[in-house]
Amino acid sequence: MSLRLPCTCSVNMADMDPETTAHTEPTVGEEEPLFSNLDLFLFSLIVGLLIYWFMSRKKKANFYVVLQQGKNIIVFYGSQTGTAEEFANRLSKDAQRYGMKGMAADPEEYDMGELSRLSEIQNSLAIFCMATYGEGDPTDNAQDFYDWLQENDDEDLSGLNYTVFSLGNKTYEHYNAMGKYVDKRLEELGAKRIFDLGLGDDDGNLEEDFISWREQFWPAICEHFGVEALGDDSSIRQYELQEHTDINMNKVYTGEIGRLKSFEVQKPPFDSKNPFLAPVTVNRRLNKAGDRHLMHLELDITGSKIRYESGDHVAVFPTNDSMLVNKLGQILGVDLDVVISLNNLDDESNKKHPFPCPTSYRTALTHYLDITHPPRTNVLYELAQYASDPKDQENMRKMASSSPEGKALYQNWVLDASRNILAILEDMPSLKPPIDHLCELLPRLQARYYSIASSSKVHPNSIHICAVVVEYKTKTGRINKGVATNWLKNKLISDNGHKSTVPMYIRKSQFRLPFKSTNPVIMVGPGTGIAPFVGFIQERGWLKEQGKEVGETVMYFGCRHKNEDFIYQEELEEAEKNGVLTQLNVAFSRDQEQKVYVQHHLKKNKEHLWKLIHTDNAHIYICGDAKNMAKDVQLTFCEIAEELGGMTRTQATDYIKKLMTKGRYSQDVWS
Repeated sequence: MSLRLPCTCSVNMADMDPETTAHTEPTVGEEEPLFSNLDLFLFSLIVGLLIYWFMSRKKKANFYVVLQQGKNIIVFYGSQTGTAEEFANRLSKDAQRYGMKGMAADPEEYDMGELSRLSEIQNSLAIFCMATYGEGDPTDNAQDFYDWLQENDDEDLSGLNYTVFSLGNKTYEHYNAMGKYVDKRLEELGAKRIFDLGLGDDDGNLEEDFISWREQFWPAICEHFGVEALGDDSSIRQYELQEHTDINMNKVYTGEIGRLKSFEVQKPPFDSKNPFLAPVTVNRRLNKAGDRHLMHLELDITGSKIRYESGDHVAVFPTNDSMLVNKLGQILGVDLDVVISLNNLDDESNKKHPFPCPTSYRTALTHYLDITHPPRTNVLYELAQYASDPKDQENMRKMASSSPEGKALYQNWVLDASRNILAILEDMPSLKPPIDHLCELLPRLQARYYSIASSSKVHPNSIHICAVVVEYKTKTGRINKGVATNWLKNKLISDNGHKSTVPMYIRKSQFRLPFKSTNPVIMVGPGTGIAPFVGFIQERGWLKEQGKEVGETVMYFGCRHKNEDFIYQEELEEAEKNGVLTQLNVAFSRDQEQKVYVQHHLKKNKEHLWKLIHTDNAHIYICGDAKNMAKDVQLTFCEIAEELGGMTRTQATDYIKKLMTKGRYSQDVWS
């Protein structure tokens, strides 16, 4: 391990008081001391920094405890939105059905340098459920593990049995990059792959991919280790209910993500476990007309010590609609204000509760549990036992199977109809699960990420969000609303004299303006994809004001109608008038009979674009929809390179890929 000390202090002798420096000189006849005052000062500083470094380091658990407990199936997860963690929990729970001891583990909390020690456990297996984030990146909690894999070429993992299930999305350039890397790298370091790499595609049906892989995985593991299934397919509870009838309410969680009372006494640094409550100072509608609601919010971060750069993401923790929560309470016939704890039945587990406890059912369903997404098949399987109608039981178990009929039923009845848990309970009256088991099974409500629509150079104490409110009618005639966008929409500037606040933190991004301000930038961002570019334009304008030379700044924006949803029109036109934007191209897709998109404008300006890219070292940025827009735009740039660069299609594709590798073609996209 190499220790790098931050250089936080330098001493300039010229800046010291002359009398002080004079006293450090030895007088005639005096013996020069072994250490001068300055030496002692610097020594004390280094010791202090060392102590601070060791104290502030996050202490990681070693595998000694795992060895002691004899857990032989360890499922590590790299999870950004909670799905990989959910799959890891399911696999560790499965282990019990095969007479094995399983546990799910966050690699961020363990010293992964001791991974080889797992070979000391008989019939041990490390499973890695690894999601890919952004442009082929590891998730936040798997970053240290990824770095360790990259840096330790001499590590010997022979004796370690492993398998990997990877979570990704085919619409992204680096499909399942993290899972593929972990699978390949572990083999390179000598570990033994016990079962083939599984690839889950969130653009298709991730749940189906996981079930198909899992149903082949367990028989292969049984054969490899010579074990048999116990034949017990009944529900296995992981947590037991404890009701608190007489508890000090100061010890009850009311929505905090990590530390109890952290929302009352805010202490930096702020992160995913300790979000900052940012007051909302602006909440305005961006579009002039139309059915949709596009909004601009500004969050005040004064005094928080939070720093951000243009291109970063702001993560916000939303809360569920109280109407949905109340309806769940009514349909299950429970008092939502009962204070409970769900305690892990495995005393040795490092995960004591599925969410912060003690808390009330109301708080859990409002702040901690995802009640709006269609539930996954494992939830249906475990809840089936509580349906009094045998036909309902049969259908729920069928939907959780990998049979073609079951998959089709789940796709049609749950996914295509966008049925959340409330809709399922309403449409299946015989299903009456105990609320504590439901709370155990539902996944955690996750933070939502938004590209920041401001520059810290211009707005150091405020973070801007641009988003479209999600609301749609399902096949069953219900109105489904996006959790975070509807919650943000209702964040009034002041609510009964109190400022509305948003729990948030910053996620750093690689989506960055070029280091040299003289490099031209080409920005393509239709709809709310304009968000990071609002920050980029502000920053380029600030640089110009500082007297810096700034390269061409070209914007391609798209919306439906000029008079409806041309968002940030005034700001964009002002930037063009001031010369900050050297070119503003706007595609209004539905203002004429023939639809016009950003890629049509790119083709129209191909000569200018090719000069900027090929001759002037321009950086290209794409933000918005990954499935269609980002693909079409990339294809257009390939066509421009092919035509004006005199390349074949393969050469043009490679040319654009090389721009990506060099960091000159960046994407901030979502599906």
